[in-house]
Amino acid sequence: MLKPEDNELLSRVGPDSPMGRFMREYWVPAMRSAALVAGGAPRRVRLLGEDFVLFRAADGRIGCYDEACPHRGTSLALARNEGDGLRCAYHGWKLGAEGQLLEVPTERPERRAELIGRTRLRRYPAREGGGIVFLFLADHEPSQFPRFNFMDLPADHVRASLGIIDCNWFQGLEGQLDSAHVGILHRDWLRGGNSTKDTGPRFVFDPQPYGYREAAVRKMPDGQHYVRVRDYAVPWYSFIPMGNRKDDHLLTISVPVDDYHSAQWDIWYNFTRPVGNFPTNAPANLDDSAEGLGTIDNRWSQNRERMKESSWAGMPFLRFEDYSVAVSQGPIVDRSKEYLGSSDTSVNRGRRLLLEAVRRFMKGEPAHGLDTEVAWGLMEAGDAVISPQADWREVGRS
Repeated sequence: MLKPEDNELLSRVGPDSPMGRFMREYWVPAMRSAALVAGGAPRRVRLLGEDFVLFRAADGRIGCYDEACPHRGTSLALARNEGDGLRCAYHGWKLGAEGQLLEVPTERPERRAELIGRTRLRRYPAREGGGIVFLFLADHEPSQFPRFNFMDLPADHVRASLGIIDCNWFQGLEGQLDSAHVGILHRDWLRGGNSTKDTGPRFVFDPQPYGYREAAVRKMPDGQHYVRVRDYAVPWYSFIPMGNRKDDHLLTISVPVDDYHSAQWDIWYNFTRPVGNFPTNAPANLDDSAEGLGTIDNRWSQNRERMKESSWAGMPFLRFEDYSVAVSQGPIVDRSKEYLGSSDTSVNRGRRLLLEAVRRFMKGEPAHGLDTEVAWGLMEAGDAVISPQADWREVGRS
């Protein structure tokens, strides 16, 4: 269990909170690249308790500003994309893609240059990789960009999607760090994979500058070990082993929308072939894979008749299983009331790591992992059956 003050420290992400300031030191996944059309309508996004507007200029550059126009606060989601910048629909102020105020047409001509010169715009750096638009929200030069290995693949070898769910970001992350639930909650989707009746894994860790590598070790009937190995990178990246789908890879990201909502990202990728429509057990809406999840009133799409026949959780999609258990904990779960066991070792490790990292940051130290060059391209996940004497650290490394 956690002390209430530690639970607050992990959960609160607004601009004045310790975790919120800490997270702003990292590049934040904001939206799918495909959602921004060159010269098209601007798109709103809420991240870490603040509202932003993104747009793509005619030449492909991405601009990002606070949603409120610096003039009178009108939403820039209403603005016209004129190819080289956004023009506010209210008074015509025009903001360029690179962060400059270009025009203030309602001001007298002799006053325009003076007003443009003293108006401070909050424009945020944007970069793309793997079909994702990342933003840097801190008020200083950006930190190192997370250049993962899938970002060098052809576009059709990567499939990014996200789902917006009604609970705190850390509940989503804990679900991805919790390897113990895989053989229980997701058993409908694991048929044909490695066969083990050991539902109580042992966890071992290899600390890394960015976070840690972890193995969930289960005993096989023949004495061998089935290991699921992952990388976790602070603050929100968790690589997921794919079982019998050896050619496919998955990265999950749990990004705070605000204290009570989060964006759950799934990045599917394959080094040798296009991913196509894989996986078939995922929702079709790439911009909101939680669409149709429902509420407690319909038990988040649970089908009790299917449960009577063959389904364990009765959910139409694997991801709905993750979403439903996270949302059912409430907007922010009270971790001071938990009774934890050894199967929660990985979750506890993630909690301690983040709490220590935020406290060090509050004392003036660099954000975790950003004071050294991170080997983003080496991070992966994998699973294998190995002998008890074999080194699990070799699993999941290309």
